[in-house]
Amino acid sequence: MAQNNPLIHHSPLGDYEARRAVHPKRIDGPFRRFKWLIMAVTLAIYYGTPWLRWDRGPYAPDQAVLIDVANRRFYMFDIEIWPHEFYFVAGLLIMAGIGLFLVTSAVGRAWCGYACPQTVWTDLFQHVDRFFDGDRNARMRLDAAPWTWGKVVRRLSKWTIYLAIAFWTGGAWIMYFADAPTLVRDFWAGEAAPVAYITVAVLTLTTFILGGFMREQVCIYMCPWPRIQSALMDEHSLMVTYKDWRGEPRGSVKKAEKNPGAFGDCVDCNMCHAVCPTGWDIRKGPDISCITCGLCIDACDRVMRDVGRPRGLIDYITLEDAKAEAAGAPVRSPWRNLARPRTIAYFLIWGSIGAGLLFLLGTRSHTDISAAPDRNPAFTVMRDGSVRNNFTVKLRNMENRPRAMEVSLQGLEGGRMWTDTMPAERAARTLRFTVPADATESVRFYVVSPQGTASQDFAFRLVALDEQGETDTAETRFESPVGSAGE
Repeated sequence: MAQNNPLIHHSPLGDYEARRAVHPKRIDGPFRRFKWLIMAVTLAIYYGTPWLRWDRGPYAPDQAVLIDVANRRFYMFDIEIWPHEFYFVAGLLIMAGIGLFLVTSAVGRAWCGYACPQTVWTDLFQHVDRFFDGDRNARMRLDAAPWTWGKVVRRLSKWTIYLAIAFWTGGAWIMYFADAPTLVRDFWAGEAAPVAYITVAVLTLTTFILGGFMREQVCIYMCPWPRIQSALMDEHSLMVTYKDWRGEPRGSVKKAEKNPGAFGDCVDCNMCHAVCPTGWDIRKGPDISCITCGLCIDACDRVMRDVGRPRGLIDYITLEDAKAEAAGAPVRSPWRNLARPRTIAYFLIWGSIGAGLLFLLGTRSHTDISAAPDRNPAFTVMRDGSVRNNFTVKLRNMENRPRAMEVSLQGLEGGRMWTDTMPAERAARTLRFTVPADATESVRFYVVSPQGTASQDFAFRLVALDEQGETDTAETRFESPVGSAGE
């Protein structure tokens, strides 16, 4: 069982060894079909989401998912996040992190094997390789062959497809930050912002290099996640495992027939190694090079079926169950390992954060007010002895329609206010405004109080004059040459 200890084995490549090309063999099976499904869904979401439309009314963009940097908004279908609500984004990022902890604790590196962007695009580029160069043996022969015009044409054709995929990947990314149809038109007309062209160029280059040429090196050397995962996995975590007690010693079918009982179930066909997208031989034991995609399980199960031996020589299993099975205990369902304290704790934390975000989202106010007093000068003494303070007040309307709002003074007895768009003679304790849809209105307020008024706290109160009747309050301070009451 020593070789099944994930802490013993390390990278299959030396720290400074040149890359050895990996040519995974085509295989079919449940895990391969699941990878097809995940790849199709994730790519469809990534490339297609910017083109989805969502009607938010005449005052808001109709792109379903949009990061509107210019107006500092984040739209996702019916949800609109403002800058002061960044805690929603922070909460989602925390949920994503805990979700990775949950997945890793339960099913090992399933994220790496199926949904990681590096895995998805590497898988896509490997299918391009098969289309142009054939399966594993054909690609290996082509690599070893001298450079002829035929090889040059084939390589250039394949790299052109690489480049097209990489370019569309970078192009799709920038569409999340502006209206997709408009941006595409401006991009090809040469009228888009310079940052759009720079972003597409950088993402095209990185996708072309990382997905087309570096591939498994990103997973083995560049990505820190495999190292972090070792702290999240234990003997109860599911992982792809070669059952050495059953497979060893290895021997071909012919050798096994000649020497009954002398060899294990492994026929040493190397199919598990041949189909691995990172070039790791799972029979050496768990390793950071194994992304837990399960393709070696598909390959081994097919070989076992062909030679008339039971499946599961390579399987998803925990180290604890592997030891028990090696000792002759019955095989347990892997699903039983999901309901254990660690995964339950992760799930409860993850679910609690999600429930909290949904509660805040459902109960948040779409009206907001903030007030910032002038600091220099803090106050002005008028001719009649009254004291004036100046404030910059922001009225926020988070609805997709204009709204009438009323601002009034709370506290500050005898105080009145007016704005820089109205005469001081119309000063009152209550003023009305119409705030545009989905906008923040910045208003200059002058607040005056009778002579002798002491420095004190007061507040601006905002009330939406519609059926919702939402309210908000901005507490601030009125400064005066007279000290605070009680001093």
